Amino acid sequence: MKENEKMMKRTSEFKDNETKIVKGNDLKVNDFKGVKIIPLGGLEQIGMNITAIEYEDSIIVIDCGLSFPEDEMLGIDLVIPDVTYLKDNIEKVKGFVITHGHEDHIGSLPYILKEVNVPIYATKLTIAIIENKLKEHNLLKNTKRKVIKYGQSINLGCFRIEFIRTNHSIADAAALAIFTPAGIIFHTGDFKVDYTPVFGEPIDLQRIGEIGKKGVLALLCDSTNVERPGYTMSESSVGKTFDNIFADYSKQRIIVATFASNVDRIQQVINSASKYGRKVVIEGRSMVNIINTAMEIGYITMAENMMIDVDQIKHYTDDQLLFITTGSQGETMAALPRMAAAIHKKVSIKPGDVVILSSTPIPGNEKAVSKIINELSMRGAKVIYQDTHVSGHACQEEIKLIYSLTKPQYAVPVHGEYRHLIRHAELAQSLGIAKENIFVLSSGKVLTLSQEKAAITGEVTAQGILVDGLGVGDVGNIVLRDRQLLSENGLIIVVISLEKYSNQVLSGPDIVSRGFVYVRESENLMEEARIIVEKALDKCISRNNSDWGKMKTEIKDSLSDFIWKKTKRNPMILPIIMEV
Repeated sequence: MKENEKMMKRTSEFKDNETKIVKGNDLKVNDFKGVKIIPLGGLEQIGMNITAIEYEDSIIVIDCGLSFPEDEMLGIDLVIPDVTYLKDNIEKVKGFVITHGHEDHIGSLPYILKEVNVPIYATKLTIAIIENKLKEHNLLKNTKRKVIKYGQSINLGCFRIEFIRTNHSIADAAALAIFTPAGIIFHTGDFKVDYTPVFGEPIDLQRIGEIGKKGVLALLCDSTNVERPGYTMSESSVGKTFDNIFADYSKQRIIVATFASNVDRIQQVINSASKYGRKVVIEGRSMVNIINTAMEIGYITMAENMMIDVDQIKHYTDDQLLFITTGSQGETMAALPRMAAAIHKKVSIKPGDVVILSSTPIPGNEKAVSKIINELSMRGAKVIYQDTHVSGHACQEEIKLIYSLTKPQYAVPVHGEYRHLIRHAELAQSLGIAKENIFVLSSGKVLTLSQEKAAITGEVTAQGILVDGLGVGDVGNIVLRDRQLLSENGLIIVVISLEKYSNQVLSGPDIVSRGFVYVRESENLMEEARIIVEKALDKCISRNNSDWGKMKTEIKDSLSDFIWKKTKRNPMILPIIMEV
Protein backbone atom coordinates (compact mmCIF):
# COMPACT_ATOMS: atom_id res chain seq x y z
CA MET A 1 0.00 0.00 0.00
CA LYS A 2 2.83 2.39 0.92
CA GLU A 3 4.54 1.59 -2.40
CA ASN A 4 1.35 2.54 -4.30
CA GLU A 5 1.10 5.81 -2.40
CA LYS A 6 4.73 6.63 -3.25
CA MET A 7 4.11 5.83 -6.91
CA MET A 8 1.03 8.12 -7.01
CA LYS A 9 3.00 10.91 -5.35
CA ARG A 10 5.86 10.57 -7.83
CA THR A 11 3.45 10.49 -10.76
CA SER A 12 1.63 13.63 -9.63
CA GLU A 13 4.94 15.48 -9.19
CA PHE A 14 5.95 15.00 -12.81
CA LYS A 15 2.38 15.62 -14.02
CA ASP A 16 2.31 18.90 -12.06
CA ASN A 17 5.58 19.92 -13.70
CA GLU A 18 4.16 19.25 -17.13
CA THR A 19 1.07 21.34 -16.40
CA LYS A 20 3.07 24.21 -14.91
CA ILE A 21 5.27 24.47 -17.97
CA VAL A 22 2.28 24.68 -20.28
CA LYS A 23 0.37 27.18 -18.15
CA GLY A 24 3.38 29.23 -17.11
CA ASN A 25 4.39 30.05 -20.68
CA ASP A 26 0.78 30.08 -21.96
CA LEU A 27 1.96 28.20 -25.04
CA LYS A 28 0.02 26.94 -28.02
CA VAL A 29 1.14 24.65 -30.85
CA ASN A 30 2.84 27.33 -32.95
CA ASP A 31 3.83 29.77 -30.20
CA PHE A 32 7.55 29.19 -30.55
CA LYS A 33 9.88 27.67 -33.07
CA GLY A 34 11.40 24.37 -32.07
CA VAL A 35 11.67 20.67 -32.87
CA LYS A 36 8.62 18.55 -32.06
CA ILE A 37 8.81 15.08 -30.54
CA ILE A 38 5.53 13.22 -31.10
CA PRO A 39 5.35 9.66 -29.71
CA LEU A 40 2.55 7.82 -31.55
CA GLY A 41 3.04 4.68 -29.45
CA GLY A 42 5.51 2.91 -27.16
CA LEU A 43 4.75 4.93 -24.03
CA GLU A 44 2.80 3.53 -21.07
CA GLN A 45 3.22 0.06 -22.60
CA ILE A 46 5.83 -2.44 -23.76
CA GLY A 47 5.69 -2.53 -27.56
CA MET A 48 4.25 -0.54 -30.50
CA ASN A 49 7.23 1.83 -30.53
CA ILE A 50 6.87 4.70 -33.02
CA THR A 51 7.94 8.33 -32.66
CA ALA A 52 7.69 11.23 -35.11
CA ILE A 53 10.30 14.00 -35.03
CA GLU A 54 9.12 17.19 -36.79
CA TYR A 55 10.69 20.50 -37.66
CA GLU A 56 8.73 22.88 -39.93
CA ASP A 57 8.17 20.99 -43.21
CA SER A 58 10.13 17.81 -42.33
CA ILE A 59 9.03 14.70 -40.39
CA ILE A 60 11.02 11.54 -39.78
CA VAL A 61 9.52 8.48 -38.09
CA ILE A 62 11.63 6.41 -35.70
CA ASP A 63 10.54 2.74 -35.68
CA CYS A 64 7.11 1.34 -36.53
CA GLY A 65 6.29 -1.49 -34.14
CA LEU A 66 3.28 -3.47 -33.03
CA SER A 67 2.06 -4.76 -29.70
CA PHE A 68 0.26 -7.95 -28.81
CA PRO A 69 -3.33 -7.95 -27.56
CA GLU A 70 -4.26 -7.76 -23.90
CA ASP A 71 -6.47 -10.43 -22.33
CA GLU A 72 -9.66 -8.42 -22.80
CA MET A 73 -9.01 -7.95 -26.54
CA LEU A 74 -10.85 -11.13 -27.47
CA GLY A 75 -9.98 -12.52 -30.89
CA ILE A 76 -7.55 -9.71 -31.71
CA ASP A 77 -4.26 -10.76 -33.34
CA LEU A 78 -2.20 -7.55 -33.22
CA VAL A 79 -2.37 -3.90 -32.24
CA ILE A 80 -0.77 -1.35 -34.58
CA PRO A 81 -0.33 2.43 -34.14
CA ASP A 82 -2.79 5.01 -35.41
CA VAL A 83 -0.84 7.10 -37.94
CA THR A 84 -3.59 9.59 -38.80
CA TYR A 85 -1.16 12.43 -38.02
CA LEU A 86 1.36 11.08 -40.54
CA LYS A 87 -1.33 10.60 -43.21
CA ASP A 88 -2.58 14.15 -42.65
CA ASN A 89 0.99 15.45 -43.06
CA ILE A 90 2.20 12.98 -45.69
CA GLU A 91 3.93 15.69 -47.74
CA LYS A 92 6.27 16.31 -44.77
CA VAL A 93 7.13 12.66 -44.01
CA LYS A 94 10.63 11.87 -45.33
CA GLY A 95 11.12 8.27 -44.19
CA PHE A 96 11.12 5.57 -41.52
CA VAL A 97 14.38 5.29 -39.56
CA ILE A 98 14.52 1.90 -37.81
CA THR A 99 16.73 1.13 -34.79
CA HIS A 100 16.58 -2.71 -34.90
CA GLY A 101 14.63 -5.72 -36.13
CA HIS A 102 12.33 -6.71 -33.27
CA GLU A 103 8.57 -6.95 -33.81
CA ASP A 104 7.82 -4.13 -31.37
CA HIS A 105 9.90 -1.85 -33.63
CA ILE A 106 9.18 -3.11 -37.18
CA GLY A 107 6.03 -5.26 -36.96
CA SER A 108 3.56 -2.61 -38.17
CA LEU A 109 5.49 -1.62 -41.30
CA PRO A 110 3.52 -3.88 -43.70
CA TYR A 111 0.26 -2.29 -42.49
CA ILE A 112 1.45 1.32 -42.22
CA LEU A 113 3.35 1.38 -45.55
CA LYS A 114 0.05 0.86 -47.37
CA GLU A 115 -0.98 4.31 -46.13
CA VAL A 116 2.36 6.04 -45.56
CA ASN A 117 4.66 4.77 -48.31
CA VAL A 118 8.01 6.42 -47.67
CA PRO A 119 11.57 5.00 -47.75
CA ILE A 120 12.97 2.83 -44.94
CA TYR A 121 16.49 3.30 -43.56
CA ALA A 122 18.10 0.67 -41.31
CA THR A 123 21.16 -1.51 -40.76
CA LYS A 124 21.86 -4.69 -42.77
CA LEU A 125 20.14 -7.38 -40.67
CA THR A 126 17.21 -5.10 -39.86
CA ILE A 127 16.56 -4.40 -43.56
CA ALA A 128 16.84 -8.15 -44.35
CA ILE A 129 14.18 -9.00 -41.72
CA ILE A 130 11.93 -6.15 -42.95
CA GLU A 131 12.26 -7.42 -46.54
CA ASN A 132 10.99 -10.83 -45.41
CA LYS A 133 7.88 -9.13 -44.04
CA LEU A 134 7.38 -7.03 -47.16
CA LYS A 135 7.58 -10.16 -49.36
CA GLU A 136 4.74 -11.77 -47.40
CA HIS A 137 2.58 -8.68 -47.97
CA ASN A 138 3.61 -8.16 -51.63
CA LEU A 139 5.11 -4.75 -50.79
CA LEU A 140 8.74 -5.37 -51.73
CA LYS A 141 8.58 -3.80 -55.21
CA ASN A 142 6.75 -0.70 -54.04
CA THR A 143 8.90 0.11 -50.99
CA LYS A 144 12.21 1.94 -51.14
CA ARG A 145 14.75 0.79 -48.57
CA LYS A 146 18.40 1.57 -47.90
CA VAL A 147 21.00 -0.23 -45.80
CA ILE A 148 22.92 2.18 -43.55
CA LYS A 149 26.29 1.39 -41.95
CA TYR A 150 27.37 2.45 -38.48
CA GLY A 151 28.89 5.92 -38.55
CA GLN A 152 27.07 6.75 -41.77
CA SER A 153 24.70 9.72 -41.89
CA ILE A 154 21.63 10.32 -44.05
CA ASN A 155 19.94 13.62 -44.85
CA LEU A 156 16.14 13.63 -44.69
CA GLY A 157 14.56 17.06 -45.11
CA CYS A 158 16.16 19.39 -42.59
CA PHE A 159 17.43 16.45 -40.50
CA ARG A 160 20.75 14.64 -40.55
CA ILE A 161 20.64 11.23 -38.86
CA GLU A 162 23.73 9.28 -37.83
CA PHE A 163 23.54 5.56 -36.99
CA ILE A 164 25.67 4.61 -33.96
CA ARG A 165 26.53 1.05 -32.91
CA THR A 166 24.79 -0.27 -29.80
CA ASN A 167 24.20 -3.74 -28.34
CA HIS A 168 20.86 -5.45 -27.85
CA SER A 169 19.45 -9.00 -27.99
CA ILE A 170 19.55 -8.81 -31.79
CA ALA A 171 22.54 -7.90 -33.94
CA ASP A 172 22.79 -4.61 -35.84
CA ALA A 173 20.94 -2.51 -33.25
CA ALA A 174 21.55 1.22 -33.60
CA ALA A 175 21.17 4.43 -31.64
CA LEU A 176 20.34 7.56 -33.61
CA ALA A 177 21.94 11.00 -33.36
CA ILE A 178 19.42 13.31 -35.02
CA PHE A 179 20.88 16.67 -35.95
CA THR A 180 18.06 19.24 -36.16
CA PRO A 181 18.07 23.05 -36.58
CA ALA A 182 17.05 23.28 -32.91
CA GLY A 183 19.81 20.97 -31.62
CA ILE A 184 20.81 17.29 -31.41
CA ILE A 185 18.27 14.68 -30.33
CA PHE A 186 19.84 11.39 -29.22
CA HIS A 187 17.61 8.29 -29.40
CA THR A 188 19.13 5.18 -27.82
CA GLY A 189 16.70 2.66 -29.31
CA ASP A 190 16.61 -0.56 -27.27
CA PHE A 191 20.13 -1.01 -25.94
CA LYS A 192 22.51 -2.37 -23.35
CA VAL A 193 26.25 -2.01 -22.85
CA ASP A 194 27.80 -5.37 -23.84
CA TYR A 195 31.60 -5.52 -23.90
CA THR A 196 31.63 -9.12 -25.21
CA PRO A 197 28.81 -9.35 -27.78
CA VAL A 198 28.28 -12.60 -29.69
CA PHE A 199 28.28 -10.87 -33.07
CA GLY A 200 30.02 -7.64 -33.99
CA GLU A 201 31.66 -5.08 -31.73
CA PRO A 202 30.74 -3.43 -28.42
CA ILE A 203 28.60 -0.30 -28.23
CA ASP A 204 30.42 2.78 -29.60
CA LEU A 205 30.72 4.72 -26.35
CA GLN A 206 33.45 6.89 -27.84
CA ARG A 207 31.16 8.28 -30.55
CA ILE A 208 28.33 8.77 -28.06
CA GLY A 209 30.73 10.81 -25.92
CA GLU A 210 31.81 12.87 -28.93
CA ILE A 211 28.18 13.69 -29.70
CA GLY A 212 27.68 14.61 -26.05
CA LYS A 213 30.51 17.16 -26.34
CA LYS A 214 28.72 18.78 -29.29
CA GLY A 215 25.74 19.39 -26.96
CA VAL A 216 22.66 17.18 -26.85
CA LEU A 217 19.32 18.99 -26.72
CA ALA A 218 17.25 15.95 -25.70
CA LEU A 219 17.90 12.32 -24.79
CA LEU A 220 15.23 9.74 -25.59
CA CYS A 221 16.41 6.72 -23.62
CA ASP A 222 15.17 3.12 -23.21
CA SER A 223 13.32 2.63 -19.90
CA THR A 224 12.53 -1.11 -19.96
CA ASN A 225 15.00 -2.18 -17.24
CA VAL A 226 15.24 1.12 -15.36
CA GLU A 227 13.93 -0.49 -12.16
CA ARG A 228 16.86 -2.92 -12.07
CA PRO A 229 20.06 -1.77 -10.35
CA GLY A 230 23.53 -2.59 -11.67
CA TYR A 231 24.42 -3.82 -15.15
CA THR A 232 22.83 -6.26 -17.59
CA MET A 233 24.88 -9.42 -18.15
CA SER A 234 26.59 -9.98 -21.48
CA GLU A 235 24.76 -12.04 -24.11
CA SER A 236 27.84 -14.29 -24.40
CA SER A 237 27.36 -15.45 -20.78
CA VAL A 238 24.35 -17.50 -21.89
CA GLY A 239 26.60 -19.60 -24.14
CA LYS A 240 28.36 -21.07 -21.08
CA THR A 241 24.98 -22.03 -19.61
CA PHE A 242 24.01 -23.82 -22.82
CA ASP A 243 27.33 -25.68 -22.86
CA ASN A 244 26.73 -26.88 -19.30
CA ILE A 245 23.19 -28.05 -20.09
CA PHE A 246 24.31 -29.88 -23.23
CA ALA A 247 27.04 -31.61 -21.17
CA ASP A 248 24.63 -32.57 -18.36
CA TYR A 249 22.00 -33.99 -20.73
CA SER A 250 24.21 -35.60 -23.35
CA LYS A 251 21.89 -38.59 -23.88
CA GLN A 252 18.57 -36.74 -24.12
CA ARG A 253 16.86 -34.94 -26.96
CA ILE A 254 17.14 -31.15 -26.42
CA ILE A 255 14.57 -28.58 -27.50
CA VAL A 256 15.36 -24.85 -27.19
CA ALA A 257 12.57 -22.27 -27.48
CA THR A 258 13.43 -18.60 -27.88
CA PHE A 259 12.44 -15.49 -29.83
CA ALA A 260 12.97 -15.99 -33.57
CA SER A 261 14.61 -12.56 -33.84
CA ASN A 262 17.20 -13.29 -31.12
CA VAL A 263 19.87 -14.13 -33.68
CA ASP A 264 22.79 -14.01 -31.21
CA ARG A 265 21.04 -16.46 -28.87
CA ILE A 266 20.36 -18.85 -31.75
CA GLN A 267 24.03 -18.70 -32.79
CA GLN A 268 25.09 -19.71 -29.27
CA VAL A 269 22.68 -22.64 -29.26
CA ILE A 270 24.11 -23.74 -32.63
CA ASN A 271 27.66 -23.40 -31.23
CA SER A 272 26.78 -25.75 -28.35
CA ALA A 273 25.11 -28.20 -30.75
CA SER A 274 28.24 -28.23 -32.90
CA LYS A 275 30.47 -28.80 -29.86
CA TYR A 276 28.41 -31.82 -28.77
CA GLY A 277 27.85 -33.29 -32.24
CA ARG A 278 24.13 -32.66 -32.61
CA LYS A 279 22.09 -32.05 -35.76
CA VAL A 280 19.87 -28.95 -35.77
CA VAL A 281 16.16 -28.99 -36.63
CA ILE A 282 14.39 -25.62 -37.01
CA GLU A 283 10.65 -25.47 -36.25
CA GLY A 284 8.22 -22.52 -36.48
CA ARG A 285 7.66 -20.38 -39.57
CA SER A 286 9.14 -17.16 -38.17
CA MET A 287 12.16 -19.08 -36.83
CA VAL A 288 12.81 -20.67 -40.23
CA ASN A 289 12.46 -17.31 -42.02
CA ILE A 290 14.80 -15.37 -39.76
CA ILE A 291 17.48 -18.08 -39.51
CA ASN A 292 17.53 -18.45 -43.29
CA THR A 293 17.78 -14.68 -43.68
CA ALA A 294 20.56 -14.38 -41.09
CA MET A 295 22.52 -17.24 -42.68
CA GLU A 296 22.24 -15.68 -46.13
CA ILE A 297 23.93 -12.47 -44.94
CA GLY A 298 26.44 -14.21 -42.65
CA TYR A 299 24.96 -13.31 -39.26
CA ILE A 300 24.47 -16.98 -38.34
CA THR A 301 27.04 -19.60 -39.28
CA MET A 302 27.00 -23.38 -38.95
CA ALA A 303 28.80 -26.33 -40.53
CA GLU A 304 27.51 -27.82 -43.75
CA ASN A 305 25.00 -30.66 -43.32
CA MET A 306 24.47 -29.68 -39.67
CA MET A 307 20.91 -28.52 -40.28
CA ILE A 308 18.42 -31.27 -41.15
CA ASP A 309 14.76 -31.32 -42.10
CA VAL A 310 12.23 -32.48 -39.52
CA ASP A 311 11.37 -35.47 -41.74
CA GLN A 312 14.92 -36.79 -41.23
CA ILE A 313 14.80 -37.04 -37.44
CA LYS A 314 13.83 -40.74 -37.58
CA HIS A 315 17.37 -41.48 -38.85
CA TYR A 316 18.99 -40.08 -35.70
CA THR A 317 19.04 -41.00 -32.01
CA ASP A 318 17.90 -38.59 -29.29
CA ASP A 319 21.46 -37.68 -28.30
CA GLN A 320 22.12 -36.49 -31.87
CA LEU A 321 19.22 -34.04 -32.10
CA LEU A 322 18.63 -30.41 -31.17
CA PHE A 323 15.40 -28.57 -31.98
CA ILE A 324 15.31 -24.77 -32.13
CA THR A 325 11.72 -23.63 -32.03
CA THR A 326 9.27 -20.80 -31.46
CA GLY A 327 6.78 -20.77 -28.58
CA SER A 328 8.83 -19.58 -25.60
CA GLN A 329 5.95 -17.23 -24.68
CA GLY A 330 3.36 -20.03 -24.73
CA GLU A 331 1.70 -18.72 -27.93
CA THR A 332 -1.05 -21.21 -28.76
CA MET A 333 -0.20 -21.74 -32.43
CA ALA A 334 3.60 -21.65 -32.09
CA ALA A 335 5.61 -24.85 -32.56
CA LEU A 336 6.48 -25.72 -28.92
CA PRO A 337 2.91 -25.48 -27.52
CA ARG A 338 1.71 -27.65 -30.42
CA MET A 339 4.40 -30.22 -29.61
CA ALA A 340 3.33 -30.17 -25.94
CA ALA A 341 -0.33 -30.64 -26.91
CA ALA A 342 0.57 -33.50 -29.32
CA ILE A 343 -0.99 -31.66 -32.26
CA HIS A 344 2.28 -30.96 -34.08
CA LYS A 345 2.38 -33.03 -37.25
CA LYS A 346 6.01 -34.16 -36.94
CA VAL A 347 7.21 -33.79 -33.33
CA SER A 348 5.71 -34.64 -29.95
CA ILE A 349 7.19 -34.18 -26.49
CA LYS A 350 8.12 -37.46 -24.85
CA PRO A 351 9.41 -38.43 -21.39
CA GLY A 352 13.08 -37.59 -20.99
CA ASP A 353 13.11 -34.63 -23.40
CA VAL A 354 14.96 -31.55 -22.14
CA VAL A 355 13.18 -28.30 -23.00
CA ILE A 356 15.01 -24.99 -22.52
CA LEU A 357 12.93 -21.80 -22.46
CA SER A 358 15.45 -19.11 -23.33
CA SER A 359 13.41 -15.95 -22.76
CA THR A 360 11.63 -14.11 -19.97
CA PRO A 361 7.84 -13.74 -20.18
CA ILE A 362 6.63 -10.54 -21.82
CA PRO A 363 4.38 -8.68 -19.32
CA GLY A 364 0.93 -10.23 -19.68
CA ASN A 365 2.26 -13.59 -20.94
CA GLU A 366 3.11 -15.02 -17.51
CA LYS A 367 0.05 -17.29 -17.39
CA ALA A 368 0.67 -18.67 -20.88
CA VAL A 369 4.32 -19.41 -20.05
CA SER A 370 3.37 -21.07 -16.77
CA LYS A 371 0.81 -23.18 -18.62
CA ILE A 372 3.32 -24.43 -21.21
CA ILE A 373 5.83 -25.30 -18.44
CA ASN A 374 3.13 -27.37 -16.70
CA GLU A 375 2.06 -29.09 -19.93
CA LEU A 376 5.65 -30.00 -20.79
CA SER A 377 6.29 -31.30 -17.28
CA MET A 378 3.12 -33.44 -17.39
CA ARG A 379 4.48 -35.12 -20.54
CA GLY A 380 7.64 -36.08 -18.69
CA ALA A 381 9.95 -33.40 -20.05
CA LYS A 382 12.63 -31.68 -17.99
CA VAL A 383 11.96 -27.95 -18.34
CA ILE A 384 14.85 -25.53 -17.76
CA TYR A 385 13.90 -21.84 -17.68
CA GLN A 386 16.22 -20.23 -15.13
CA ASP A 387 19.59 -18.68 -16.04
CA THR A 388 18.99 -19.40 -19.74
CA HIS A 389 18.30 -15.79 -20.71
CA VAL A 390 19.81 -12.36 -20.29
CA SER A 391 18.00 -9.14 -21.03
CA GLY A 392 18.75 -6.99 -24.04
CA HIS A 393 17.96 -3.81 -22.13
CA ALA A 394 20.14 -1.52 -20.02
CA CYS A 395 19.92 -1.51 -16.23
CA GLN A 396 20.37 1.61 -14.10
CA GLU A 397 24.16 1.92 -14.28
CA GLU A 398 24.19 1.65 -18.08
CA ILE A 399 21.44 4.27 -18.37
CA LYS A 400 23.49 6.53 -16.06
CA LEU A 401 26.50 6.02 -18.34
CA ILE A 402 24.54 7.24 -21.39
CA TYR A 403 23.37 10.32 -19.47
CA SER A 404 26.95 11.02 -18.36
CA LEU A 405 28.22 10.77 -21.93
CA THR A 406 25.47 12.78 -23.63
CA LYS A 407 24.80 15.39 -20.90
CA PRO A 408 21.35 16.26 -22.35
CA GLN A 409 19.51 19.49 -21.65
CA TYR A 410 16.16 17.67 -21.67
CA ALA A 411 15.30 14.08 -20.72
CA VAL A 412 12.41 12.22 -22.37
CA PRO A 413 12.07 8.63 -21.06
CA VAL A 414 10.73 6.21 -23.73
CA HIS A 415 10.02 2.48 -24.20
CA GLY A 416 8.24 1.36 -21.06
CA GLU A 417 5.13 1.20 -18.95
CA TYR A 418 4.19 4.26 -16.93
CA ARG A 419 5.98 3.02 -13.78
CA HIS A 420 9.18 2.64 -15.83
CA LEU A 421 8.90 6.18 -17.22
CA ILE A 422 8.37 7.65 -13.74
CA ARG A 423 11.33 5.70 -12.31
CA HIS A 424 13.44 6.84 -15.29
CA ALA A 425 12.46 10.46 -14.64
CA GLU A 426 13.62 10.10 -11.02
CA LEU A 427 16.91 8.59 -12.19
CA ALA A 428 17.47 11.48 -14.62
CA GLN A 429 16.76 13.98 -11.83
CA SER A 430 19.29 12.23 -9.56
CA LEU A 431 21.90 12.75 -12.30
CA GLY A 432 21.42 16.51 -12.24
CA ILE A 433 18.77 17.05 -14.93
CA ALA A 434 16.47 19.85 -13.74
CA LYS A 435 13.02 18.57 -12.83
CA GLU A 436 11.34 21.03 -15.21
CA ASN A 437 13.49 19.64 -18.06
CA ILE A 438 12.24 16.06 -17.65
CA PHE A 439 9.14 15.11 -19.63
CA VAL A 440 7.10 11.99 -18.90
CA LEU A 441 4.91 11.92 -22.00
CA SER A 442 1.95 9.83 -23.04
CA SER A 443 1.39 8.70 -26.62
CA GLY A 444 -0.02 11.51 -28.75
CA LYS A 445 1.43 14.43 -26.75
CA VAL A 446 3.42 16.96 -28.79
CA LEU A 447 6.59 18.09 -27.01
CA THR A 448 8.22 21.17 -28.56
CA LEU A 449 11.85 21.86 -27.67
CA SER A 450 14.34 24.65 -28.27
CA GLN A 451 17.49 25.77 -26.47
CA GLU A 452 15.45 28.41 -24.61
CA LYS A 453 12.26 26.62 -23.63
CA ALA A 454 10.22 23.43 -23.79
CA ALA A 455 6.55 22.60 -23.41
CA ILE A 456 3.74 20.23 -24.26
CA THR A 457 2.18 22.22 -27.09
CA GLY A 458 -0.56 19.97 -28.41
CA GLU A 459 -1.95 16.49 -28.83
CA VAL A 460 -2.55 14.24 -31.85
CA THR A 461 -4.49 11.01 -32.36
CA ALA A 462 -2.45 8.09 -31.06
CA GLN A 463 -4.59 5.11 -30.16
CA GLY A 464 -3.94 1.51 -31.12
CA ILE A 465 -5.73 0.06 -34.17
CA LEU A 466 -6.84 -3.54 -33.75
CA VAL A 467 -5.98 -6.18 -36.35
CA ASP A 468 -8.25 -9.24 -36.51
CA GLY A 469 -7.38 -11.63 -39.33
CA LEU A 470 -7.38 -9.58 -42.52
CA GLY A 471 -9.43 -6.80 -40.94
CA VAL A 472 -7.48 -3.70 -39.91
CA GLY A 473 -9.40 -1.22 -37.77
CA ASP A 474 -12.82 -2.78 -38.37
CA VAL A 475 -12.98 -4.04 -34.79
CA GLY A 476 -13.39 -1.28 -32.20
CA ASN A 477 -14.48 -0.85 -28.60
CA ILE A 478 -18.13 -1.66 -29.32
CA VAL A 479 -17.28 -4.95 -31.04
CA LEU A 480 -14.87 -5.85 -28.22
CA ARG A 481 -17.57 -5.08 -25.66
CA ASP A 482 -19.98 -7.37 -27.53
CA ARG A 483 -17.37 -10.13 -27.65
CA GLN A 484 -16.74 -9.76 -23.93
CA LEU A 485 -20.48 -9.89 -23.23
CA LEU A 486 -20.87 -13.00 -25.37
CA SER A 487 -17.90 -14.69 -23.71
CA GLU A 488 -19.11 -13.93 -20.19
CA ASN A 489 -22.90 -14.30 -20.42
CA GLY A 490 -23.80 -15.93 -23.73
CA LEU A 491 -26.49 -15.12 -26.29
CA ILE A 492 -30.27 -15.38 -26.51
CA ILE A 493 -31.92 -15.09 -29.93
CA VAL A 494 -35.64 -14.35 -30.12
CA VAL A 495 -37.24 -15.19 -33.50
CA ILE A 496 -40.73 -13.89 -34.43
CA SER A 497 -42.68 -13.99 -37.72
CA LEU A 498 -45.24 -11.22 -38.33
CA GLU A 499 -47.86 -10.96 -41.07
CA LYS A 500 -47.19 -8.14 -43.51
CA TYR A 501 -49.34 -5.00 -43.00
CA SER A 502 -51.37 -6.42 -40.05
CA ASN A 503 -48.38 -7.22 -37.80
CA GLN A 504 -50.18 -10.31 -36.51
CA VAL A 505 -47.90 -12.93 -34.97
CA LEU A 506 -47.78 -15.94 -37.33
CA SER A 507 -45.14 -17.97 -35.50
CA GLY A 508 -43.00 -17.65 -32.41
CA PRO A 509 -41.65 -16.27 -30.35
CA ASP A 510 -38.98 -18.99 -30.55
CA ILE A 511 -36.06 -18.62 -28.16
CA VAL A 512 -32.60 -19.98 -28.95
CA SER A 513 -29.84 -19.96 -26.34
CA ARG A 514 -26.09 -20.19 -26.95
CA GLY A 515 -23.63 -20.04 -24.04
CA PHE A 516 -26.35 -18.93 -21.59
CA VAL A 517 -28.03 -22.07 -20.22
CA TYR A 518 -28.41 -25.66 -21.39
CA VAL A 519 -31.94 -25.46 -22.80
CA ARG A 520 -32.95 -29.09 -22.09
CA GLU A 521 -32.30 -28.56 -18.40
CA SER A 522 -33.93 -25.12 -18.28
CA GLU A 523 -37.24 -25.69 -20.07
CA ASN A 524 -39.24 -23.82 -17.40
CA LEU A 525 -37.00 -20.76 -17.65
CA MET A 526 -37.28 -20.77 -21.46
CA GLU A 527 -41.06 -21.09 -21.31
CA GLU A 528 -41.34 -18.19 -18.85
CA ALA A 529 -39.07 -16.14 -21.08
CA ARG A 530 -41.29 -16.89 -24.08
CA ILE A 531 -44.33 -15.65 -22.14
CA ILE A 532 -42.48 -12.41 -21.24
CA VAL A 533 -41.72 -11.84 -24.94
CA GLU A 534 -45.37 -12.49 -25.90
CA LYS A 535 -46.51 -9.89 -23.36
CA ALA A 536 -44.01 -7.37 -24.70
CA LEU A 537 -45.27 -8.00 -28.26
CA ASP A 538 -48.92 -7.70 -27.20
CA LYS A 539 -48.09 -4.42 -25.49
CA CYS A 540 -46.60 -3.02 -28.72
CA ILE A 541 -49.43 -4.29 -30.96
CA SER A 542 -52.13 -2.94 -28.60
CA ARG A 543 -50.54 0.50 -28.97
CA ASN A 544 -50.55 0.11 -32.78
CA ASN A 545 -46.78 0.38 -32.63
CA SER A 546 -45.51 -1.07 -35.93
CA ASP A 547 -41.95 0.29 -35.65
CA TRP A 548 -39.73 -2.79 -35.55
CA GLY A 549 -36.93 -0.91 -33.80
CA LYS A 550 -39.22 -0.02 -30.89
CA MET A 551 -40.58 -3.58 -30.82
CA LYS A 552 -37.07 -5.00 -30.53
CA THR A 553 -36.17 -2.54 -27.77
CA GLU A 554 -39.31 -3.47 -25.81
CA ILE A 555 -38.51 -7.19 -26.16
CA LYS A 556 -34.89 -6.70 -25.13
CA ASP A 557 -35.74 -4.56 -22.10
CA SER A 558 -38.50 -6.87 -20.83
CA LEU A 559 -36.52 -10.06 -21.35
CA SER A 560 -33.33 -8.58 -19.90
CA ASP A 561 -35.13 -7.52 -16.69
CA PHE A 562 -36.72 -10.97 -16.35
CA ILE A 563 -33.46 -12.90 -16.89
CA TRP A 564 -31.54 -10.70 -14.47
CA LYS A 565 -34.14 -11.28 -11.74
CA LYS A 566 -34.10 -15.03 -12.35
CA THR A 567 -30.38 -15.70 -12.95
CA LYS A 568 -28.41 -12.53 -12.12
CA ARG A 569 -26.90 -12.74 -15.63
CA ASN A 570 -26.84 -10.32 -18.56
CA PRO A 571 -26.71 -12.32 -21.82
CA MET A 572 -26.75 -10.53 -25.15
CA ILE A 573 -30.34 -10.54 -26.45
CA LEU A 574 -30.84 -10.47 -30.21
CA PRO A 575 -34.47 -10.16 -31.40
CA ILE A 576 -35.07 -11.15 -35.06
CA ILE A 577 -38.38 -10.12 -36.65
CA MET A 578 -39.32 -11.61 -40.02
CA GLU A 579 -42.12 -10.32 -42.23
CA VAL A 580 -44.27 -12.86 -44.09
